[in-house]
Amino acid sequence: MIERSHVLICSGSNCVARGAKSLRAEFEEHLSNLGIRHEIKLVNTGCVGLCEQGPFVIVYPEGVFYALVKSKDIKVICEEHLYKGRIVERLVFDEALTENKEVKAFDEIKFYAKQTRIANRNCGLINPDDIEEYIARNGYRGLGKALLEMTRMEVIEEMMASGLRGRGGGGFPTGLKWKFAYNNESDQKYVICNADEGDPGAFMDRALLEGDPHSIIEGLMIAGYAIGADKGYVYVRIEYPTAIEKLKTAINQAKNLGLIGNDIFGSGFNFDIEIRLGAGAFVCGEETALIASIEGGRGMSRNKPPFPAEKGLWDKPTIINNVETLANVPEILFQGAEWFAKIGTEKSKGTKVFSLGGNIKNAGLVEVPMGTTLREVIYDIGGGIPNNKELKAVQTGGPSGGAIPPHLLDLKIEYETLHEVGSMMGSGGMVVIDEDNCMVDICRFYLEFTVDESCGKCTPCREGTKKMLEMLNIISSGHGTLEDIDKLEHLAKMVKNSSLCGLGQAAPNPILSMLEHFRDEFETHVVDKKCPGGKCKALIEIFITDDCIGCTKCVANCPVNCITGTAKQLHTIDTSVCIKCGICKNVCPVDAIISI
Repeated sequence: MIERSHVLICSGSNCVARGAKSLRAEFEEHLSNLGIRHEIKLVNTGCVGLCEQGPFVIVYPEGVFYALVKSKDIKVICEEHLYKGRIVERLVFDEALTENKEVKAFDEIKFYAKQTRIANRNCGLINPDDIEEYIARNGYRGLGKALLEMTRMEVIEEMMASGLRGRGGGGFPTGLKWKFAYNNESDQKYVICNADEGDPGAFMDRALLEGDPHSIIEGLMIAGYAIGADKGYVYVRIEYPTAIEKLKTAINQAKNLGLIGNDIFGSGFNFDIEIRLGAGAFVCGEETALIASIEGGRGMSRNKPPFPAEKGLWDKPTIINNVETLANVPEILFQGAEWFAKIGTEKSKGTKVFSLGGNIKNAGLVEVPMGTTLREVIYDIGGGIPNNKELKAVQTGGPSGGAIPPHLLDLKIEYETLHEVGSMMGSGGMVVIDEDNCMVDICRFYLEFTVDESCGKCTPCREGTKKMLEMLNIISSGHGTLEDIDKLEHLAKMVKNSSLCGLGQAAPNPILSMLEHFRDEFETHVVDKKCPGGKCKALIEIFITDDCIGCTKCVANCPVNCITGTAKQLHTIDTSVCIKCGICKNVCPVDAIISI
């Protein structure tokens, strides 16, 4: 039977956290009560990207994009839209309707208009638990082409011609990495999917694993065929239970159809996949530490060379690619290297997925062609800064990246250009920072994370990151000097140049980039004893202005009872008792509480 309408329910982790888990049951109940359940197909999909407006429900064939949907809204959608054919305008995402109340197509909405979805091509459009839906969108055709029409070297040459570079950090050419492993003779080789996504605020890989697990499986199998490996591992952190469950389901479905196992497509190629769970150590995102973890050891990096392509898992040639890299592989083989190479720039081909967060209106997942500017991502796609605040910086690359100031917003997103301004692509975190933030405080946040995540094997990272954090604490407390800033910069360069692995080598990047672009803010902390962003508690005091309307919300919410005042009267704060938690500022309806 062909249903007259398809209802897609976003079931990504963000929407589930916002209440999407109950929406399908509500649809089942109300459609059954109306007697039209058999006419409507309900599909639980992965993340659609626009996380700030979730949960989402998309109704086809009209393509109506309902946002911020609650359980109580399902009844009216069923009765009005699915039964009577009338769109519920109040629930439609505001950018999805024209002034004439016409529904915009999915890719015409401003958030999606400048995006090109390759890695995320199926996310939000298919049921990740149904392999047939993946196959219907050309799934496993790239694998079939590789096994039945191409030699191993032809697959590698196709990847090299595409210009695909690793999407997990350094941007090493994928095809070249495969070629190294292909050329190393061995009785056993391995391929590994690095799904140990550890950057604060990054959720690109999680969304792909949850929304389109078969694309990662297919990409891993193509990599295995190319280098001559018959065994693959997906290393995923245990904090991703939904992703793990989707992967298990996808692998079992592929095995049942003979897409994983022996003599795949009658080609003589055998391949098996195993899931290995990581305990959440950030350092295990580094390939040699990841290998040590799979082998049952402690996740600690080792010296290179030899590189894993020569001597990796159990001392056998091993290729490690991250989730997004592998998701691109099937589509490149299916569409052709020339198609992919036309997207992006001369040195950075294809698209890049970013988790756009921080002080931004439309937080979520975006996938844009390489060469798109930061300004386009932040303002055209992200919708700009809430409350008309000014942009202070954008941080790319997470704790391994750097802060980029506003005057560089027209910078094109490429591996080399980001590196030139002291940042990096990283796995794809992009945090927008507005004028109300302190760059010293943000440095402290990233250094605290790095100190906690250092494996401790090498002295520069183990001791150097702790010392840098101590110096930042002194600066943020107002007890630092200009000499301390110079010492911090000197130490950061030493740690960067002498650490064993990528974690330690990149740990100083936030400090170095912020000292380059925001040194005056550090100097204000030590010379004027002021925090421009009002975040460093030792350097601020909180006051109530004459704009106070006496609503008493601050009094009711103060955890230390330092605010006094009666209803409709000006309130005051006892600064000797105030712990500067900022709760009063957050609850004040008229912004009458300020930090100076």
